[in-house]
Amino acid sequence: MRDSPVEANIRLVDVTKKYKLRNGVKTVLDHVDFVFPKGMNVAVLGLNGAGKSTLIRLMSGAEEPTSGRIIRYSRISWPLGFAGGFAASMSGKEGVRFVARIYGKDVREVEDFVRSFADIGNHYFMPVKTYSSGMRARLAFGVSMAIDFDCYLVDEILAVGDAVFRKRCEDVFNSKLQHSDIIMVAHSPNLLRKYCNASAILLDGRLDFYPDLEEGIRAYNDLIKRKQSASKPIPVQTRGS
Repeated sequence: MRDSPVEANIRLVDVTKKYKLRNGVKTVLDHVDFVFPKGMNVAVLGLNGAGKSTLIRLMSGAEEPTSGRIIRYSRISWPLGFAGGFAASMSGKEGVRFVARIYGKDVREVEDFVRSFADIGNHYFMPVKTYSSGMRARLAFGVSMAIDFDCYLVDEILAVGDAVFRKRCEDVFNSKLQHSDIIMVAHSPNLLRKYCNASAILLDGRLDFYPDLEEGIRAYNDLIKRKQSASKPIPVQTRGS
């Protein structure tokens, strides 16, 4: 990226991430050096399959890079609404208490917030494996909002459930961003403009930084146009045409 600011939320140092596929190897990051700066809300853009969700998981610590280091200078969230951290056999209550202890938070305070926020009734005391996807998302989002982070990671999902619950999610999330940064993956330019002021484009294993959001969106739109143009079938020439 361009001149790196002194203060960073996350720094990628010579990071490579590869997956073995049946027909070869998929390279998501190829010896990437990059800084996500403090005080900036960064939109991560990229074509489908570029590896944006993988990048978010790497930064959260849910996955490890193939090589290189990811240094977290701030308290970084897990991907917002991520429910994969809940053991299926544990109750919602047990899962919430476990997370509260890991982050050194007052267990009762976190529990009270999540129970009120998620509003899943007595299911809170039942095994997570019995939850519908909606209930699991409510619990996961509630836990995400119960813990204060310096930087929140968002992979598409910003709010879940019905209109009333989505409004509740957005209100709480907006209050968090008064004192926290965000790194967001989303396809909606309007959503990105609402929350972000800078962008990074993931392409062919590289990560390029645009300190101006609109510049990044224009570059991404140009990328989409080039792909669409390249995928257009060549017209068949017929005799006499």
